[in-house]
Amino acid sequence: MSQHGFSRRYFFYGSLLAGAIPRGGFGSTTSLKAAGYKSPNEKLNLAAIGAGGQPASDLMAAHAGVENVVALADVDWDRGRESFERFPKAVKFKDFRQMLDKQGKDIDAVVVGPPDHMHTICAMACMQHGKHVYVEKPLTRLSGEARLLAQAAEKYKVATQMGNQGYSHDATRVACEIFWAGEIGEVKEVHAWTGRPSWPQEMVTIPPPTPVPDTLDWDLWLGGSAARPFTAGDEAYKTFVQERNARGGRGGGGGGRAAAAGAPGAPGAPGAPPAGAPGAPGGRGGGFGGQQNFGFYLPFNWRGFYDFGSSLIGDWGVHILGPANWALQLDPKYLLSVECIKKNSLPAFTFPDELALKYDFAERPGMPPVSIYWYHHAGGDAYTPPGMTPEEARKIPGQGPQVGPAAGQGGFFAGSGGGAQAAGRGAAGAPGAPGAAGAPGAPGAAGAPGAPGAAGRAGGGGGRGMGGQGSGYNSIFVGSKGYLGTSGRGEGVGLLPGSRWAEYKLPNPYLQRSPGASTGSNHSAHTRDWVRACKGGAPACSNFSIAGPYTEWLVLGSAAIHYEGKLMWDNAKGEFTNNKEATKWIKPAYRKGWEVKL
Repeated sequence: MSQHGFSRRYFFYGSLLAGAIPRGGFGSTTSLKAAGYKSPNEKLNLAAIGAGGQPASDLMAAHAGVENVVALADVDWDRGRESFERFPKAVKFKDFRQMLDKQGKDIDAVVVGPPDHMHTICAMACMQHGKHVYVEKPLTRLSGEARLLAQAAEKYKVATQMGNQGYSHDATRVACEIFWAGEIGEVKEVHAWTGRPSWPQEMVTIPPPTPVPDTLDWDLWLGGSAARPFTAGDEAYKTFVQERNARGGRGGGGGGRAAAAGAPGAPGAPGAPPAGAPGAPGGRGGGFGGQQNFGFYLPFNWRGFYDFGSSLIGDWGVHILGPANWALQLDPKYLLSVECIKKNSLPAFTFPDELALKYDFAERPGMPPVSIYWYHHAGGDAYTPPGMTPEEARKIPGQGPQVGPAAGQGGFFAGSGGGAQAAGRGAAGAPGAPGAAGAPGAPGAAGAPGAPGAAGRAGGGGGRGMGGQGSGYNSIFVGSKGYLGTSGRGEGVGLLPGSRWAEYKLPNPYLQRSPGASTGSNHSAHTRDWVRACKGGAPACSNFSIAGPYTEWLVLGSAAIHYEGKLMWDNAKGEFTNNKEATKWIKPAYRKGWEVKL
């Protein structure tokens, strides 16, 4: 097989993907006239649900100094101050529903960035008002919600995008191209991992209630979840966090969406919690110490609670498993079962710190059955190819193909080291095959390049995983002819061992690259991909027909945590065949007044 061609076996998938791209490139078709076509030169009127932290960053990237920002909603106006001050002419709201009702006529598109438990509620309301939506990852907290949003996007004919920036990165596409070229043969296993969550989990008691900060509407923050008192924590919780931090261990996924619909939290670098994040040595664990007494649920600790988030499964898993999802054409219609094969505990209201999941998929056209393993892993790489040391697996600095900008040339993550460094640069997405889950990318944690604590260094090369330890990857495809590794949000790709990559010649580019891949950041390319779709361009690379199925199978891992043995999946019914009780972890029961209907 030529290194510059594609095998007959995999050509089918590539042709499907290529067929999803208009001949003139993204933005060349007016595919969304039904939703009200806008010229690419016409300004978009943007709004955001969540005005600080990650949604603020998304809004800035979408705005790009070109579009209008007309309305902002955040349940905590102190946390939302970041965007309130940046866009002083935007009308402010605490309740996003009032924003849609009162300001809706002026809004074209909405950045949706609340905590995960509010994604479906907010996004559905926006789509029902005819608004295009960019929804932060994971698309939804529970599996059934993801299917519902995919159906809603199709019904309401709006432009959609999930905020998994790796889908807009060259390296994610290169990983697909290498695999489809047959370079590693048939893949029957993929191992992917991240470190321990940077936020505290495994608490056994809920601290007594404390006063709600004046700036926060706690009832609106809870939204569709069951009512409960607010608490910022107590001395016992503070001690728990300090002791947890002292035990060390790499944090996987720092921060979250700050103030998104009241979900504060600084955007995190993989494996490098933000200052003040639990898990960051010397940081202000749990939000204590100058963070307005937020600490137990907020600013970003909500991710670890069953009721509000999906822990690292949705936080980093949606990134790290992106290249596998795209390349292997994973989809819930092929899913056979999901199983939690290891957990260090089963806390009452938060996720375990350490766990391992196994997803079994049936044959897909031209591909054998495959098992996907996902680990929250406390130390070292969760997987190393048999007979290969981590040092041998690493890329050789300065040798091998360069994918994306070289280190230090900007991008979302400009990684350290040489070789095929894929700093966070964005190809504006080639949509996945019709009916198949698309292609996310993900930031790295345990085993990702970049020394722990070095923010913004999760690129794909140089072999500096975990402070000089590890392979430099946090996802490895196990093929019949070799190994393919990816890292970060998809910013890194390479063949193992490093000596093979050093001599490798990439296949000819096959998937559409972003017009801004060489100059703009990964994040910017991903949001602007959505903006083009809002203005009548081709569907964005992680639109809900792609992001929905992907999220649907991925967050089923959140259900598997609670049970022993395999949960057998019935895709037609969207439920487990051997455990009806587990349905509560697939389809949520919303609090009265917050119900969602298609």
